Amino acid sequence: MVYLEAMCFLSQFGLGAVLISNDEIILESNEAADCLLAGKGALKGRTLSEILPDMTRQLPGTYINIAFSKYLTLCPTPVGVDLPAHTRLICFRDAASEVSHRMLGTIVNLIREPILLCDEKKRIMLVNDALMRMESLVPENVVGKDINEAYTCIDGNELTVPVVIADKKPIEDRRQAYTTLHGKRLDIMCNSYPIFEEGAILGVFCMTADVSRIEVLSQQIIDLQEGLLKKHPAAKKPQKSGLSAKFHFDDIICQSALMKEMIERCKMIARSDSSVMLYGETGTGKELVAQSIHNASNRADGPFLAINCAAIPENLLESMLFGTEKGAYTGAERRPGLFEQANGGTLLLDELNSMSMTLQAKLLRVLQDGVVRRVGGTEEKHVDVRVLSNINVPPYQAIAENALRQDVFYRLGVVNISIPALRRRKEDIPILIRSFFQQMNKKLYKSVSDVDEEVLAIFCAYNWPGNVRELQHCIEHAMNLLPYEETVIRKEYLPEHIQSVCGYQRLALQTADDGMLEQVLSNVERCILTSAIQRNKGNISRAARQLGISRQNLQHRMKRNGLVLEDILSAKPRAD
Repeated sequence: MVYLEAMCFLSQFGLGAVLISNDEIILESNEAADCLLAGKGALKGRTLSEILPDMTRQLPGTYINIAFSKYLTLCPTPVGVDLPAHTRLICFRDAASEVSHRMLGTIVNLIREPILLCDEKKRIMLVNDALMRMESLVPENVVGKDINEAYTCIDGNELTVPVVIADKKPIEDRRQAYTTLHGKRLDIMCNSYPIFEEGAILGVFCMTADVSRIEVLSQQIIDLQEGLLKKHPAAKKPQKSGLSAKFHFDDIICQSALMKEMIERCKMIARSDSSVMLYGETGTGKELVAQSIHNASNRADGPFLAINCAAIPENLLESMLFGTEKGAYTGAERRPGLFEQANGGTLLLDELNSMSMTLQAKLLRVLQDGVVRRVGGTEEKHVDVRVLSNINVPPYQAIAENALRQDVFYRLGVVNISIPALRRRKEDIPILIRSFFQQMNKKLYKSVSDVDEEVLAIFCAYNWPGNVRELQHCIEHAMNLLPYEETVIRKEYLPEHIQSVCGYQRLALQTADDGMLEQVLSNVERCILTSAIQRNKGNISRAARQLGISRQNLQHRMKRNGLVLEDILSAKPRAD
């Protein structure tokens, strides 16, 4: 019969076909339909709505999800096929690849970074909306064209795509200036990666960033800093400008012996001009310590500048540190860098281990000789800058992971200071909590005064991977949820990952660095004793009654935990 021959013919093109009656009973199915619906069992004799719900109400070109990652789409019914009376022929095909492609296309267009994909012959296959906005083009202008036809490099270098295809190696943080086929001029930072399959290169994937906008903002900051320096030259009255360090050692809230010892060491080294490398986990307060060192030094009247080495692309970071001469690269102007601006003061290199090894090598000249040469310049200028740096991994680990040059470490790590993690100084938790209350009560218009004993026990058992910053955010989270009429934070207002009883028990076993239960219990006890004594303003008898123990027992526990009444009462949080 003609319709059976047509169904077989459709199978050769991967199109499924089912012949159904007016009441949607499947009368016949071809081989492709059986394959596409293999998980549905035998088709003949069953209703179409049972096999493919809503299939008969779909329009051609729409997608039907029949299983995980499996989609079908309706196709127009062939014309000229003689069908039995009171029957219909429904055709469909596999659309999984098409749906995945559309989903990925939507995702790519939602990404804010400009993206470009080329095949192995340098032809542009895909561009996202962000790239088209940056270049003021539409995809039809460039898709299908050779990359060298669509763009012209104007900085004397070759476009990265042909180089990556030839070398089969990625190129990262490459700065390029080029024009589009419509003549728009752009300055970008580009990362290009080869795509391989079974050893053969399939194409190149590029992610770019418009450097010109970043550089305009950066240069505005540099101009502002330069203006402030002219207004507040070094070696005069203390600055009250954006170039001054606002924190002092008195701002560091603590009562633990570990922190007090660290602060005393920092006060001693502040007197010299030696380079200092601070190591501490995220959230321990590295910049607060760095600013305190500057303000306790004989450079306190000079500028204090800080730059985050992880937040700025390598080429731009180099120009910001060392300055530029006009024409050093496209759009470059004659500007001093941070080393020149920090002359007579202190420069903090934040997250130094995020700086590239190449730039670390260039940094050595300034560290060794105190001489800086601007990018694109030949003149050398002597600078008098004390360099502080911080890293968030142990120095020798950073060296082993090739994140920190050994010679740079020897130059910047003349003095090494380790800032203790919060889990190693749990007795500081109560006073830190009260300091955060002072800050947040003003911000949130609350009157919170304390946490209950269960919350304090949880805080003392928790590992605090985010350290003091995480504790601060935890308190702010709880105060946002706390009703205005309540003044004490209870367990139910804490973040879920902290208030969980199971999480509390699990984290309690992780608290001590060596995993010993005795250390965990000691941490909890110190926190509870400290909090009770502070709440009762040093009255030992009243604190003991509140804790349900005798005065002698409380004094014994204080002695066992190395707690001194005068230290507990003198460690008061500073009011803002």
